[in-house]
Amino acid sequence: MATTPESTASTNTAVPGLESTFADALADLTVAWQGAEVPEPRLLVLNAPLAAELGLDAETLRTEDGIAVLAGAQIPAGARPVAMAYAGHQFGGYAPLLGDGRALLLGELVTGDGRRVDLHLKGSGPTPFSRGGDGFAVVGPMLREYLVSEAMYALGIPTTRSLSVVATGRAVRRNGLEPGAVLARVASSHLRVGTFELAARYNGLLQPLADHAIARHYPHLADLPETGEGNRYRAFFEAVVEAQASLVARWMLVGFVHGVMNTDNTTISGETIDYGPCAFLDAFDPAAVFSSIDNSGRYAYGNQPGVLQWNLARFAETLLPLVDPTPDDAIAAVTEILHSFDARYERHYVAGMAAKLGFTHGAIDRTLIDELLTLLAEHRADWTGTFRALADDLRGDTTALDALVPRAALAPWLERWRNTLAAQGRSAADAADAMDRANPLYIPRNHRVEEALTAAHAGDLGPFEALLDAVTHPFERRTDRAPYAEPAPREFAETFRTFCGT
Repeated sequence: MATTPESTASTNTAVPGLESTFADALADLTVAWQGAEVPEPRLLVLNAPLAAELGLDAETLRTEDGIAVLAGAQIPAGARPVAMAYAGHQFGGYAPLLGDGRALLLGELVTGDGRRVDLHLKGSGPTPFSRGGDGFAVVGPMLREYLVSEAMYALGIPTTRSLSVVATGRAVRRNGLEPGAVLARVASSHLRVGTFELAARYNGLLQPLADHAIARHYPHLADLPETGEGNRYRAFFEAVVEAQASLVARWMLVGFVHGVMNTDNTTISGETIDYGPCAFLDAFDPAAVFSSIDNSGRYAYGNQPGVLQWNLARFAETLLPLVDPTPDDAIAAVTEILHSFDARYERHYVAGMAAKLGFTHGAIDRTLIDELLTLLAEHRADWTGTFRALADDLRGDTTALDALVPRAALAPWLERWRNTLAAQGRSAADAADAMDRANPLYIPRNHRVEEALTAAHAGDLGPFEALLDAVTHPFERRTDRAPYAEPAPREFAETFRTFCGT
């Protein structure tokens, strides 16, 4: 799609063994590229446990050569970095060409357990897809993605991971001049609905892309026939629908608001990607919107399942020629699968809520959930704190719950809940312990994230490191972490907005 800048062979071996199966198989969806020079690279944070999982040596990554790779300033020996091309629907409007405008796929690593993962840089400089942008990123948003993605991983939610953040020494103009940074992240792949939206417009690209995605993410489907009622492309679409229904249910269960659910941010693997204007609920509100650019509330918390289904419809449209050569039959096939999304989402969500409320087998009356949600919304109760408070209430400690919802308002629901637990043979103590295993104490609360990023901007990483420690151990109660379980001051929660940070 474009010409790579001149480069020379690299002897940097800080990240050995990078492969390039995506670029090899689908060169028309990539542009060979390399990162911009970095004036003064400085490692801010390194995920040593993740490095070990990837077969990388953390001490080597902390060397000058290692930091240069993580900053995008040097190419690892044998690597062929590329900017990936894709299209996408952004806030409902179609953009025919987006692509990695400030990112590079360095290559792929195979972990010790045989998983293939991408190593990807964000903020590494302009590419042919920059669309007028400068291609850089700044410290605050890159630390935010590091923090939130690692918190999501600790919560058991499929997500990209963060390996490092490197300050570049480059001043980048955002709200005035801000310190530049590059994030290194790891993903099962960076294949998106938007990748298929681009490939569908070009002859000969769609089927190789689909086969590559199947081999990478759903290899059990690879032996299915290419045609016929049970063909691999129908099964592929169904697998992605299932993965995404499970993912968005998990978001809803922890009160996560992605903020920019465009189709180019919807992965084929079912992982959460691109933590831009993301946030977590404080007071429960289905209409909660935190992104400064979401003026219509399209990506509000309560809209996320519906938006995800809409994005999957766009994915279905790209697969029609593969699903069936007869257009009407292809539409009927994908429509049937798409219409199963609601039931799939409901199954995952109800099972998750059952666990949050202390039930072991996912058997729970939906009205019990709905009545609780109504009460929480009416009283603007803290989402995360409520479920740990309910567990404490089962143990006889009513203090925390009474501070969230008036006892008189909640009492009828509490009685039905306790009776239902008893009817299923659950003791109060067993249910409370199970709830503590399902409900986090510590999430990246918005006011704590802002405090940590403000301090980091001023050169103090201590608050960031302390918050990271808390949110990557979300279920383990510790006295010294108590402040991280406290809800935001009401005035903060009512006015808080997030920004893409691009």
